[in-house]
Amino acid sequence: MSRFIDRVTIHVTAGNGGHGCSSVHREKFKPLGGPDGGNGGRGGDVRLVVDPQVHTLLDFHFRPHAHGGNGKPGQGDNRNGANGDDLELAVPDGTVILDSRGRILADMVGEGTTFIAAQGGRGGLGNAALASKARKAPGFALLGEPGQERDLVLELKSVADVGLVGFPSAGKSSLVSVLSAAKPKIADYPFTTLAPNLGVVQTAPGRAGERSSAIDSFTIADVPGLIPGASEGRGLGLDFLRHIERCALLAHVVDCATLENERDPVSDIEALEAELAAYQPALDADHGLGDLAQRPRIIILNKVDIPEAADLADIVEADLAAFGWPVFRVSAVTHEGLRELAFALAKMVREYREAHPKEEARRTVIRPKAVDAAEFTVEPDPAIEGGFIVRGDRPERWIRQTQFDNDEAVGYLADRLNRLGVEDELNRLGAEPGAPVTVGDVTFDWEPTTPSGDDVPITGRGTDIRLDRTDRIGAAERKAARKLRREHHEEWDHVAAQDTGEDDGEDSP
Repeated sequence: MSRFIDRVTIHVTAGNGGHGCSSVHREKFKPLGGPDGGNGGRGGDVRLVVDPQVHTLLDFHFRPHAHGGNGKPGQGDNRNGANGDDLELAVPDGTVILDSRGRILADMVGEGTTFIAAQGGRGGLGNAALASKARKAPGFALLGEPGQERDLVLELKSVADVGLVGFPSAGKSSLVSVLSAAKPKIADYPFTTLAPNLGVVQTAPGRAGERSSAIDSFTIADVPGLIPGASEGRGLGLDFLRHIERCALLAHVVDCATLENERDPVSDIEALEAELAAYQPALDADHGLGDLAQRPRIIILNKVDIPEAADLADIVEADLAAFGWPVFRVSAVTHEGLRELAFALAKMVREYREAHPKEEARRTVIRPKAVDAAEFTVEPDPAIEGGFIVRGDRPERWIRQTQFDNDEAVGYLADRLNRLGVEDELNRLGAEPGAPVTVGDVTFDWEPTTPSGDDVPITGRGTDIRLDRTDRIGAAERKAARKLRREHHEEWDHVAAQDTGEDDGEDSP
C-alpha cells in the first residue's frame, strides 16, 4: 500500500570541485617547457525539478540523502578535469522548499520549475593558469572547493481549485468519489482520511477526440477532517491545513445526519471558520489568490437522503443564509444535487481565477556588485585577545583553495589578501605584528612586513623566501647535500687507496 508523505527533511551535498594540477612540460631537448597543469572540473549541482508524474514525497522519506558528482582533477599537458554530474530530483507540483530555520527558499509550482538545492564547488586552477610575470613556473596549484551542503525541508501543498473542509465523517471523501474518478478510502469511523485526495471534476466533457477546456474542469481536494483546535495542532490540523492555501474556493461540508446532540450545522461552520482565521498561511499571497479569509465559500449540506437529515437541512437553511454563501443540498448515495453543485463550483472557480490571474513569470535580474563594494570585513576576535577575524566570500574561498603544505602557495595567498586590502585594514585597526588573524577555519600570525606583488624573488619551485624556513628540504639544498656527499666519498676513496699502497710497500721483501 502506497503512503502519502507531504513533509520531509533532506540532506543535500553538492559535488566537490577537482584539484588543479601542478605540472611542467617535459620532452626531449626541452626539459623545462613551462607549466602545463590543467584546471580541476566543477562539482555537480543538486537540483529539484517539478515532475507532474510525482505526487508524493515518499522517495525522499526513504532516501533523504542526495549527493552530486565530484569534479575530476586536472592533469598535465593542459588537460582540464571533467565536470561532476548534476543530480536532478523530481518533486511534486506544489512543493515548498524551506531551510533549516523555516524560511521559504522556493515555491515549486508548474512543470519544469527548477531550484538549485546545493551548488557544486569550483574546480581549482592549475599552475598553467596561475603563471604570471612574477611567477613564470608556479610550483603549486589551487585546490577544488567543497560542494555546498545543507538541510532542506520539503512541504507539499496540494494544487487544487476547490478544497472540501469539514468535521470528521462529514462525507468529504464520498463527495470526491462521486464527483470525480478518484477512489479515496471511505469508512464509517472518524479520521478515515489520513492524506488529501485529489480528483478532477468534469462538468462539460468535450466531443469525441477533443480535450475539454480548462473552463469545463477543475480539481477538488478532500482535506482530512478538522476539529476545534486544529490551528494549534489538535487532530490532523497542522499537518493538512496547509493543503488549502492554494485553493481558490473553500466548501464547507456539513453532516446533517450527525448523531451528536451538541453539534449543529451553524456551530460546525463557525468552529471551522474560527480555525481557518487562526491559521497563518506560510504563503501570504500564494500565486495571486489573496488572503485565505477572502476566498469565496459555499456550504454543502450532505446526506440529505436520510429523512432526519433532510428535515434538519430544512430547519437550518434559513440560518445558514446569514453567512451570505450559496447553500447546496446533496447526497453522495443518491447523487441528489450533485450536478447542480458541480456546475456551480466550476462557475465560481472560473470567476475567481479570472479576477485573480496568475502573475507572469519574472525574468531573472542579474545585478552586478558595485566596484567599490566592500568584499570583506575585519573585526576584533572576541575569543583571542589582540586577534582579528576576516570575513568575506573571497578571502574564505581563497583559504579553501590553498595548499598550506606548499610555501609558494601560502605566499600566493598572502599576495591575494594584500591586493584585496586586508593588510591595510589590519594596519588601520591597529593590529600588532604577530597578532593572530583568522580567515575561515585557519588562524595564522600576521606579519605586516611581508612584501607582495612583483617584488617576489625567484626561488625554487614550491618555495617562498619571504616565509620562515620550514623542515622541508628544498631542491637546491638537496643538490648541495648530494654534491657534498660525493666530495666526501671521493676524498675517502683517495685516502683508502693511499693506505693500501703503503701497506703493500712495507710487506714486500
